Amino acid sequence: MTMRKMLYLLLLFLLAGSVVAQVARNPHNLPLVTTAEAYLAEVRQNDDNRMVNLEALIPGIRLDIRYATASNFTGQQIYPYPAAWLRKPAALALVRVQQALDSIGLALLVYDAYRPYAATLKFYEVYPDTRFVADPAKGSRHNRGAAVDVGLIRKTDGSLVPMPTAYDHFGEEAFPTYNKLPQDLKDNRDLLIRTMQRYGFEVINSEWWHFDFVGWQRFSLLDLSFGDLRKANKKAGKKTFMTKELSH
Repeated sequence: MTMRKMLYLLLLFLLAGSVVAQVARNPHNLPLVTTAEAYLAEVRQNDDNRMVNLEALIPGIRLDIRYATASNFTGQQIYPYPAAWLRKPAALALVRVQQALDSIGLALLVYDAYRPYAATLKFYEVYPDTRFVADPAKGSRHNRGAAVDVGLIRKTDGSLVPMPTAYDHFGEEAFPTYNKLPQDLKDNRDLLIRTMQRYGFEVINSEWWHFDFVGWQRFSLLDLSFGDLRKANKKAGKKTFMTKELSH
């Protein structure tokens, strides 16, 4: 076999491997943003596409990102470390939710926010029930950076405000309309839902903790790691939108 033929076969092998990897990452051929360059192009086009780290935006916010541990319904660690990101308008709206809760001695507890598309594929592989897990053929609002999973804690001691179920409970008891509950649990759940709705979020019909930001459709599906987002935002440069827009 000549050297030229060997190089040709090697090239074909590498190309085939690349195609297989791409299909595995995006089996439904969705219009995913998978590179920092593509994400930054969207941010340059409209800064509302910017992903914002909630810990940087909301001082003292508490995270309980279960998917950064093995203590979740998959039994596996999905994220390399805990982090919570949202698109800029959703993040700013969440600040206003927190400000409203401050006045009654409560605070948000964030279970999940932006979720890379690769995680959605994994979730569906483990639990293919679209009542509770997003259909990877469509993608999740979490993949768009436009959904957040939250509960409530007391600011005095950081204790959980009781809710109808634990986070990621797959059953009708988690439905926001389920009423066979003690009154205090209904009141706590309804307080969370009312407050989130007041500032532009909608609860989904199967999970009291999951809220979609109104207008989520305008944001692209992302499959970027937390590390990729952090590096891309550093490249984009700092913005002063937080102080200016929160003052309105």
